[in-house]
Amino acid sequence: MFELAKQRLDPVFKHIQVDDEVIERLSVAKRSIIASIPVRMDNGDLKIFTGYRVQYDDTRGPTKGGIRYHPRVNLDEVTSLSFWMTVKCAVSGLPFGGAKGGVMVNPKELSKLELERLSRGYIRAFADVIGESRDIPAPDVYTNSTIMGWMADEYGVILRRQVPGMITGKPVYLGGSEGRESATGQGALFALNEFVRRKNWDPSAITIAVQGFGNVGYHFARLAQKSGYRIVAVSDSQGGIHSPKGLNVEDVYKFKQQNNELASVYCEGSVCNTLEYEQITNEELLLLNIDVLVLGALENQITQLNANDIKVKTILEIANGPVTPQADEILEENGVNVIPDVLANSGGVIVSYFEWVQNRSGLYWDVTEVHEKLKKIMSKEANTVYDLALSHNCSLRTAAYIHGIKRLAGAIDERGNRKYFKSI
Repeated sequence: MFELAKQRLDPVFKHIQVDDEVIERLSVAKRSIIASIPVRMDNGDLKIFTGYRVQYDDTRGPTKGGIRYHPRVNLDEVTSLSFWMTVKCAVSGLPFGGAKGGVMVNPKELSKLELERLSRGYIRAFADVIGESRDIPAPDVYTNSTIMGWMADEYGVILRRQVPGMITGKPVYLGGSEGRESATGQGALFALNEFVRRKNWDPSAITIAVQGFGNVGYHFARLAQKSGYRIVAVSDSQGGIHSPKGLNVEDVYKFKQQNNELASVYCEGSVCNTLEYEQITNEELLLLNIDVLVLGALENQITQLNANDIKVKTILEIANGPVTPQADEILEENGVNVIPDVLANSGGVIVSYFEWVQNRSGLYWDVTEVHEKLKKIMSKEANTVYDLALSHNCSLRTAAYIHGIKRLAGAIDERGNRKYFKSI
């Protein structure tokens, strides 16, 4: 997976010249740590979990990146995600490098008490290499604000003082930022809005399908529907639903929370009535004939095996790495615009940056101010990427990487390179 991630750089260097040392520095992670995390289970047994933290590059500032709990977490995956975070923070202009962490575990098999012990154990394992000026974690797949709160508390116990800025995505009552829960979905919508505006499209005429109807996918779909877009399909790990007339996003999510299944419903209070819809698989959702496909699940959803079957002309990546490099080439040849993950899903890390700033300054903003600041950054960076795609006659992904790599290369060069020292 990491080798695939690094392939994203190949097209970039056809458009811009950077010093060889930049390529060398960005080809490897600065630090990779694997730790054993012992957890006392509720039945008294001791179980050992494997935890990871990769700090890829800190040239532009302390590293930043989420912690995911998933059975398939491994060093290769975490390294790839930390590489993407490095580029993403640079694309957004944030004073951060990139990092990522994770634990190989199925959190659904743990009780809440076991989950808390695991989360506190993760911080004990990595406390020496994280901190508000060194490496700032955040939520990711199957982690949430409650888990971030436990982690912040454990870090405070170890240091004997409160350090809220050491982690972001915390509950608001524990120093979290207003607007953080919906930030990734909101940021993705801002990126899509700028693309739609430049194309002179009417949002009310645009149909959208969302793969991955979890927290991020739900907030994107909810906000997009509120902005006039028509959400016609959503899916989760169990499958999906499709209704050409459109879905009531908030009612569908409410029904899912109550019944653990997806259905097209209309709710009045606690009573939900089922509407006409079609059950589809995740694979079928990808092949729908709609306007915008939103990928908000896991990596490698569109590959060279199914890329030629994609009917949409615009893909919005909210998940990390849902389209492989080989699929990218096919999609580009077929005229499909992919608004890439390193731009589209950066709303989460941007508002995490806001939380970090608020924690360190002691000044807190309301949700309106957070959204205004998020929109300003997302709109600015999205338009820069869209302009670069036009000026370099390249894909949106390549344009985003050009934007981020220019900032990274500048920071690396300013620290001194071969050309500088040879001229002395």
